[in-house]
Amino acid sequence: MPDSEENMAPPSRSLLLLEVRAIAELNAFFAMAPLLRLAPRGDGHPVLVLPGLAASDTSTAPLRAFLNDRGYKAHGWKMGRNFGPRPGRQDQMQARLAELHERYGRKVSLVGWSLGGVFAREMSRRAPEQVRSVITLGSPFAGAPHASNAWQLYEFVSEQKVEDWPERERMKTPPPVPATAIYSRTDGIVAWQGCLERPSPTTENIEVEASHCGLGHHPAVLYAVADRLAQPEGSWQPFHREGLRRLVYPDPGRDDTRAAA
Repeated sequence: MPDSEENMAPPSRSLLLLEVRAIAELNAFFAMAPLLRLAPRGDGHPVLVLPGLAASDTSTAPLRAFLNDRGYKAHGWKMGRNFGPRPGRQDQMQARLAELHERYGRKVSLVGWSLGGVFAREMSRRAPEQVRSVITLGSPFAGAPHASNAWQLYEFVSEQKVEDWPERERMKTPPPVPATAIYSRTDGIVAWQGCLERPSPTTENIEVEASHCGLGHHPAVLYAVADRLAQPEGSWQPFHREGLRRLVYPDPGRDDTRAAA
């Protein structure tokens, strides 16, 4: 059975200190750029990328550049820094989604980093007819409110209590579209147990070894994102770990039992 919210604690201080790895992971992104071009190419559909807490589109620039190189139409959210669910923010995000859906005449894939992933899942509930798939990167949608080393920052910038997120129990329910949760057991910001999708025919969890602050540019994450987005619309299949992938992506068997609530 999964860890209950009562037993879910923030990552340890040692893991928090290891978040400095994000710098090395960014360097790895640039060093491995030629190899990343071997990742699956897409079909040109639009992708909306949402930043994490207190971050802006600047933080997702490497990810969007990679997706554009792979043939997608990747876009930032264009709303400045992510200060949480302040009044009117959800409506602004839905308007951005609707604008891209209308512009391209195609469903939009949503990729959300940390808090951005929490938003992405909720956006898909509001407009499933506009969303092709959702990919979250270290997003604590199923975690305890204080199972994070960033909850105080969240309360400061959002001007709301972390436990007051509306319909928090509903957040644990899988979105109405295919959903992939990418997470790291060595995440130093949020408890990884709270970043897992519940098992269903259209959900999956992919583990990587990365820092929380490096998830948006870690080479293993980017490859997995490209692989997931490259699937033909309406033909979603779980991530395959054959051959060399087994060396990078652990067996999902130990993950899925923890994803149920």
